[in-house]
Amino acid sequence: MPGMTTTPDRNRVQLPGISSRAYEHPADRSALVALRSLSGFDTVLKQMSGLISERRLRLIYLASAVRTSETQFRALYDMGRDAAYILDLHRVPEIYVQQDPSVNAKAIGFDDPFIVVTTGLLNLMNDEEQRFVIGHETAHILSGHAVYRTMLDILTRLAARVAWIPLGYIGLRAIVAGLEEWYRKSELSADRGGLLCGQDPEAALRALMKLAGGSQLHEMNIEAFLDQAREYDTAGDVRDGFLKVLNLLGTTHPFAVARVAELDRWRRSGEYEAILGGDYPRRADDANAKITEEMRAAARSYRESWAQSQDPFIGVLRDVAEGAVHAGERIFNRFSRRDAG
Repeated sequence: MPGMTTTPDRNRVQLPGISSRAYEHPADRSALVALRSLSGFDTVLKQMSGLISERRLRLIYLASAVRTSETQFRALYDMGRDAAYILDLHRVPEIYVQQDPSVNAKAIGFDDPFIVVTTGLLNLMNDEEQRFVIGHETAHILSGHAVYRTMLDILTRLAARVAWIPLGYIGLRAIVAGLEEWYRKSELSADRGGLLCGQDPEAALRALMKLAGGSQLHEMNIEAFLDQAREYDTAGDVRDGFLKVLNLLGTTHPFAVARVAELDRWRRSGEYEAILGGDYPRRADDANAKITEEMRAAARSYRESWAQSQDPFIGVLRDVAEGAVHAGERIFNRFSRRDAG
Protein backbone atom coordinates (compact mmCIF):
# COMPACT_ATOMS: atom_id res chain seq x y z
CA MET A 1 0.00 0.00 0.00
CA PRO A 2 1.49 3.42 -0.93
CA GLY A 3 2.89 5.38 2.00
CA MET A 4 3.09 2.41 4.37
CA THR A 5 6.35 1.42 6.03
CA THR A 6 8.44 -1.66 5.32
CA THR A 7 11.12 -3.50 7.23
CA PRO A 8 14.33 -1.45 7.68
CA ASP A 9 17.64 -2.37 6.09
CA ARG A 10 19.29 -3.70 9.26
CA ASN A 11 18.26 -5.07 12.60
CA ARG A 12 17.07 -2.17 14.73
CA VAL A 13 14.47 -2.43 17.44
CA GLN A 14 11.02 -1.38 16.29
CA LEU A 15 8.85 0.43 18.86
CA PRO A 16 5.23 -0.54 18.09
CA GLY A 17 2.65 2.05 19.11
CA ILE A 18 5.23 4.22 20.87
CA SER A 19 3.92 7.51 22.20
CA SER A 20 6.01 10.61 21.71
CA ARG A 21 5.74 10.99 25.49
CA ALA A 22 8.36 8.23 25.71
CA TYR A 23 11.16 10.49 24.54
CA GLU A 24 9.88 14.01 25.12
CA HIS A 25 11.72 16.18 27.62
CA PRO A 26 9.41 16.64 30.66
CA ALA A 27 9.08 20.41 30.05
CA ASP A 28 8.17 19.77 26.42
CA ARG A 29 5.84 16.89 27.28
CA SER A 30 3.89 18.83 29.91
CA ALA A 31 3.28 21.70 27.50
CA LEU A 32 2.16 19.34 24.73
CA VAL A 33 -0.20 17.38 27.00
CA ALA A 34 -1.76 20.65 28.17
CA LEU A 35 -2.16 22.05 24.66
CA ARG A 36 -3.53 18.79 23.27
CA SER A 37 -6.19 18.85 25.97
CA LEU A 38 -7.58 22.13 24.57
CA SER A 39 -10.23 20.99 22.15
CA GLY A 40 -9.87 22.61 18.73
CA PHE A 41 -6.60 24.36 19.60
CA ASP A 42 -4.68 22.84 16.69
CA THR A 43 -7.56 23.68 14.33
CA VAL A 44 -7.42 27.35 15.34
CA LEU A 45 -3.67 27.42 14.80
CA LYS A 46 -4.03 25.90 11.36
CA GLN A 47 -6.53 28.60 10.42
CA MET A 48 -4.29 31.33 11.84
CA SER A 49 -1.38 30.09 9.74
CA GLY A 50 -3.44 29.94 6.57
CA LEU A 51 -1.16 32.40 4.80
CA ILE A 52 1.66 29.84 5.04
CA SER A 53 -0.18 27.08 3.24
CA GLU A 54 1.20 23.57 3.63
CA ARG A 55 0.18 22.81 0.05
CA ARG A 56 1.95 25.92 -1.19
CA LEU A 57 5.15 24.94 0.61
CA ARG A 58 5.00 21.41 -0.75
CA LEU A 59 4.62 22.79 -4.27
CA ILE A 60 7.61 25.08 -3.73
CA TYR A 61 9.85 22.17 -2.74
CA LEU A 62 8.39 19.93 -5.42
CA ALA A 63 9.45 22.59 -7.94
CA SER A 64 12.82 23.61 -6.50
CA ALA A 65 14.25 20.61 -4.61
CA VAL A 66 14.80 16.88 -5.22
CA ARG A 67 12.29 14.48 -3.67
CA THR A 68 13.93 11.31 -2.44
CA SER A 69 12.71 8.01 -3.86
CA GLU A 70 13.97 4.60 -4.90
CA THR A 71 15.78 6.35 -7.78
CA GLN A 72 16.79 9.67 -6.13
CA PHE A 73 18.88 9.87 -2.96
CA ARG A 74 17.97 6.25 -2.29
CA ALA A 75 19.95 6.00 0.96
CA LEU A 76 18.15 9.01 2.45
CA TYR A 77 14.82 7.64 1.21
CA ASP A 78 15.49 4.37 3.03
CA MET A 79 16.45 6.24 6.21
CA GLY A 80 13.06 7.94 6.13
CA ARG A 81 11.29 4.60 5.80
CA ASP A 82 13.38 3.15 8.62
CA ALA A 83 12.61 6.05 10.98
CA ALA A 84 8.88 5.79 10.25
CA TYR A 85 9.02 2.02 10.77
CA ILE A 86 10.83 2.30 14.12
CA LEU A 87 8.54 5.03 15.50
CA ASP A 88 5.53 3.21 14.00
CA LEU A 89 4.21 6.10 11.91
CA HIS A 90 1.27 5.22 9.69
CA ARG A 91 2.69 7.21 6.79
CA VAL A 92 6.27 7.73 5.70
CA PRO A 93 6.99 11.48 5.42
CA GLU A 94 8.42 12.65 2.11
CA ILE A 95 12.00 13.91 2.20
CA TYR A 96 13.28 16.70 -0.06
CA VAL A 97 16.91 17.61 -0.65
CA GLN A 98 17.49 21.34 -1.14
CA GLN A 99 20.62 22.86 -2.65
CA ASP A 100 21.85 25.06 0.19
CA PRO A 101 25.37 25.22 1.69
CA SER A 102 23.99 25.92 5.18
CA VAL A 103 23.60 22.92 7.47
CA ASN A 104 19.91 22.49 8.16
CA ALA A 105 16.99 20.08 8.28
CA LYS A 106 13.36 20.76 9.15
CA ALA A 107 9.95 19.13 9.35
CA ILE A 108 7.13 21.11 7.73
CA GLY A 109 3.38 20.77 7.77
CA PHE A 110 0.39 19.76 9.88
CA ASP A 111 -1.81 17.27 8.04
CA ASP A 112 0.79 15.62 5.80
CA PRO A 113 4.19 16.75 7.11
CA PHE A 114 7.40 16.35 5.13
CA ILE A 115 11.13 16.77 5.77
CA VAL A 116 13.62 19.06 4.04
CA VAL A 117 17.38 18.43 4.25
CA THR A 118 20.04 20.74 2.81
CA THR A 119 23.01 19.61 0.76
CA GLY A 120 25.19 21.34 3.33
CA LEU A 121 24.03 18.85 5.94
CA LEU A 122 24.51 15.88 3.61
CA ASN A 123 28.05 17.03 2.83
CA LEU A 124 28.85 17.40 6.53
CA MET A 125 27.51 14.12 7.91
CA ASN A 126 28.02 10.45 7.12
CA ASP A 127 25.19 7.93 6.70
CA GLU A 128 24.67 7.08 10.38
CA GLU A 129 24.79 10.75 11.38
CA GLN A 130 22.26 11.55 8.65
CA ARG A 131 20.08 8.74 10.01
CA PHE A 132 20.07 10.48 13.40
CA VAL A 133 19.00 13.75 11.74
CA ILE A 134 16.16 12.08 9.82
CA GLY A 135 15.07 10.40 13.04
CA HIS A 136 15.22 13.77 14.81
CA GLU A 137 12.86 15.32 12.25
CA THR A 138 10.58 12.27 12.29
CA ALA A 139 10.33 12.62 16.07
CA HIS A 140 9.24 16.25 15.60
CA ILE A 141 6.47 14.95 13.34
CA LEU A 142 5.29 12.30 15.80
CA SER A 143 5.22 14.90 18.59
CA GLY A 144 3.26 17.35 16.43
CA HIS A 145 5.70 20.14 17.21
CA ALA A 146 4.94 21.99 13.98
CA VAL A 147 1.48 23.00 15.22
CA TYR A 148 2.80 24.65 18.34
CA ARG A 149 5.85 26.16 16.69
CA THR A 150 3.41 28.01 14.45
CA MET A 151 2.11 29.74 17.57
CA LEU A 152 5.63 30.98 18.33
CA ASP A 153 5.99 32.33 14.79
CA ILE A 154 2.63 34.11 14.99
CA LEU A 155 3.36 35.69 18.38
CA THR A 156 6.86 36.72 17.32
CA ARG A 157 5.45 38.57 14.31
CA LEU A 158 2.75 40.10 16.50
CA ALA A 159 5.33 41.28 19.05
CA ALA A 160 7.21 43.07 16.27
CA ARG A 161 4.02 44.85 15.16
CA VAL A 162 3.14 46.14 18.63
CA ALA A 163 6.70 47.10 19.60
CA TRP A 164 5.59 50.74 19.80
CA ILE A 165 3.22 49.85 22.69
CA PRO A 166 5.58 49.33 25.66
CA LEU A 167 3.31 47.26 27.94
CA GLY A 168 1.87 45.24 25.08
CA TYR A 169 5.30 44.42 23.74
CA ILE A 170 6.68 43.48 27.16
CA GLY A 171 3.76 41.12 27.74
CA LEU A 172 4.14 39.45 24.37
CA ARG A 173 7.91 39.21 24.73
CA ALA A 174 7.39 37.37 28.02
CA ILE A 175 5.11 34.88 26.25
CA VAL A 176 7.54 34.53 23.35
CA ALA A 177 10.44 33.95 25.76
CA GLY A 178 8.45 31.18 27.39
CA LEU A 179 7.69 29.63 24.01
CA GLU A 180 11.34 29.86 23.02
CA GLU A 181 12.24 27.94 26.18
CA TRP A 182 9.68 25.28 25.21
CA TYR A 183 11.07 25.25 21.64
CA ARG A 184 14.56 24.56 22.95
CA LYS A 185 13.24 21.69 25.06
CA SER A 186 11.42 20.31 22.01
CA GLU A 187 14.80 20.10 20.27
CA LEU A 188 16.13 18.00 23.15
CA SER A 189 13.06 15.76 22.73
CA ALA A 190 13.73 15.31 19.02
CA ASP A 191 17.40 14.51 19.73
CA ARG A 192 16.20 11.63 21.89
CA GLY A 193 13.81 10.51 19.16
CA GLY A 194 16.65 10.67 16.65
CA LEU A 195 18.75 8.41 18.86
CA LEU A 196 15.87 5.93 19.13
CA CYS A 197 15.64 5.84 15.32
CA GLY A 198 19.35 5.47 14.62
CA GLN A 199 20.15 3.41 17.73
CA ASP A 200 23.78 4.48 17.41
CA PRO A 201 24.69 6.77 20.35
CA GLU A 202 28.16 7.61 19.03
CA ALA A 203 26.77 8.70 15.65
CA ALA A 204 24.15 10.89 17.37
CA LEU A 205 26.76 12.64 19.51
CA ARG A 206 29.07 13.06 16.51
CA ALA A 207 26.28 14.65 14.48
CA LEU A 208 25.63 17.24 17.20
CA MET A 209 29.35 17.90 17.68
CA LYS A 210 29.74 18.51 13.93
CA LEU A 211 27.11 21.26 14.18
CA ALA A 212 29.67 23.10 16.31
CA GLY A 213 32.99 22.09 14.76
CA GLY A 214 32.31 21.14 11.16
CA SER A 215 33.60 18.21 9.14
CA GLN A 216 37.12 17.80 10.55
CA LEU A 217 36.13 14.87 12.73
CA HIS A 218 39.71 13.67 13.13
CA GLU A 219 40.43 16.96 14.90
CA MET A 220 37.61 16.51 17.44
CA ASN A 221 36.87 14.21 20.37
CA ILE A 222 33.51 13.50 22.01
CA GLU A 223 34.91 13.18 25.53
CA ALA A 224 36.76 16.48 25.17
CA PHE A 225 33.55 18.08 23.88
CA LEU A 226 31.66 16.75 26.92
CA ASP A 227 34.40 18.25 29.11
CA GLN A 228 33.79 21.51 27.29
CA ALA A 229 30.09 21.25 28.16
CA ARG A 230 30.95 20.76 31.84
CA GLU A 231 33.28 23.74 31.72
CA TYR A 232 30.54 25.86 30.16
CA ASP A 233 28.22 24.89 33.01
CA THR A 234 30.71 25.73 35.75
CA ALA A 235 32.74 28.54 34.21
CA GLY A 236 32.84 32.05 35.59
CA ASP A 237 30.85 33.78 38.29
CA VAL A 238 27.31 35.13 38.63
CA ARG A 239 27.96 37.66 35.87
CA ASP A 240 28.84 34.88 33.41
CA GLY A 241 25.72 32.96 34.40
CA PHE A 242 23.60 36.02 33.69
CA LEU A 243 25.27 36.42 30.31
CA LYS A 244 24.46 32.80 29.47
CA VAL A 245 20.79 33.56 30.04
CA LEU A 246 21.01 36.67 27.86
CA ASN A 247 22.71 34.67 25.12
CA LEU A 248 19.66 32.39 24.93
CA LEU A 249 17.18 35.22 24.32
CA GLY A 250 15.82 35.00 20.79
CA THR A 251 17.19 31.50 20.22
CA THR A 252 15.12 28.41 19.41
CA HIS A 253 17.87 25.78 19.65
CA PRO A 254 20.08 24.91 22.62
CA PHE A 255 23.80 25.38 22.09
CA ALA A 256 25.63 22.36 20.69
CA VAL A 257 27.53 21.55 23.90
CA ALA A 258 24.25 21.54 25.84
CA ARG A 259 22.60 19.22 23.32
CA VAL A 260 25.48 16.74 23.42
CA ALA A 261 25.57 16.79 27.23
CA GLU A 262 21.78 16.38 27.55
CA LEU A 263 21.59 13.51 25.06
CA ASP A 264 24.53 11.74 26.68
CA ARG A 265 22.96 12.19 30.12
CA TRP A 266 19.61 10.80 28.90
CA ARG A 267 21.28 7.80 27.30
CA ARG A 268 23.20 7.04 30.50
CA SER A 269 20.09 7.48 32.68
CA GLY A 270 18.74 4.09 31.58
CA GLU A 271 15.63 5.48 29.83
CA TYR A 272 17.05 4.82 26.37
CA GLU A 273 17.75 1.14 27.09
CA ALA A 274 14.38 0.76 28.81
CA ILE A 275 12.56 2.03 25.73
CA LEU A 276 14.50 -0.30 23.44
CA GLY A 277 13.52 -3.08 25.84
CA GLY A 278 9.82 -2.31 25.31
CA ASP A 279 9.17 -0.28 28.46
CA TYR A 280 7.52 2.87 27.14
CA PRO A 281 4.11 4.62 27.05
CA ARG A 282 1.85 3.79 24.09
CA ARG A 283 0.03 6.41 22.06
CA ALA A 284 -3.21 4.48 22.63
CA ASP A 285 -3.00 5.81 26.20
CA ASP A 286 -2.22 9.43 25.28
CA ALA A 287 -5.78 10.52 26.03
CA ASN A 288 -5.32 9.38 29.63
CA ALA A 289 -2.20 11.50 30.22
CA LYS A 290 -2.86 13.91 33.09
CA ILE A 291 -1.72 17.51 32.91
CA THR A 292 -0.95 17.76 36.63
CA GLU A 293 1.27 14.67 36.57
CA GLU A 294 3.18 16.01 33.59
CA MET A 295 3.61 19.40 35.26
CA ARG A 296 5.04 17.69 38.33
CA ALA A 297 7.41 15.74 36.10
CA ALA A 298 8.52 19.00 34.46
CA ALA A 299 9.07 20.58 37.87
CA ARG A 300 11.15 17.58 38.99
CA SER A 301 13.20 17.84 35.79
CA TYR A 302 14.00 21.50 36.41
CA ARG A 303 14.85 20.80 40.05
CA GLU A 304 17.24 18.04 39.02
CA SER A 305 18.92 20.28 36.43
CA TRP A 306 19.32 23.04 39.04
CA ALA A 307 20.74 20.58 41.54
CA GLN A 308 23.22 19.22 38.99
CA SER A 309 24.27 22.62 37.69
CA GLN A 310 27.41 24.23 39.11
CA ASP A 311 26.54 27.59 37.54
CA PRO A 312 26.76 30.29 40.27
CA PHE A 313 23.91 32.26 38.69
CA ILE A 314 21.62 29.21 38.87
CA GLY A 315 22.49 28.96 42.55
CA VAL A 316 21.36 32.55 43.12
CA LEU A 317 18.08 32.00 41.27
CA ARG A 318 17.34 28.55 42.69
CA ASP A 319 15.18 29.77 45.58
CA VAL A 320 13.19 32.12 43.34
CA ALA A 321 12.68 29.38 40.78
CA GLU A 322 11.61 26.91 43.48
CA GLY A 323 8.98 29.42 44.60
CA ALA A 324 7.69 29.71 41.04
CA VAL A 325 7.54 25.94 40.68
CA HIS A 326 5.59 25.58 43.95
CA ALA A 327 3.17 28.30 42.83
CA GLY A 328 2.67 26.54 39.50
CA GLU A 329 2.04 23.24 41.24
CA ARG A 330 -0.58 24.82 43.51
CA ILE A 331 -2.39 26.30 40.53
CA PHE A 332 -2.45 23.03 38.64
CA ASN A 333 -3.49 21.10 41.76
CA ARG A 334 -6.41 23.49 42.16
CA PHE A 335 -7.48 22.91 38.57
CA SER A 336 -7.03 19.17 39.08
CA ARG A 337 -9.37 19.16 42.09
CA ARG A 338 -11.90 21.24 40.17
CA ASP A 339 -11.81 18.82 37.23
CA ALA A 340 -12.20 15.86 39.59
CA GLY A 341 -15.27 17.48 41.13
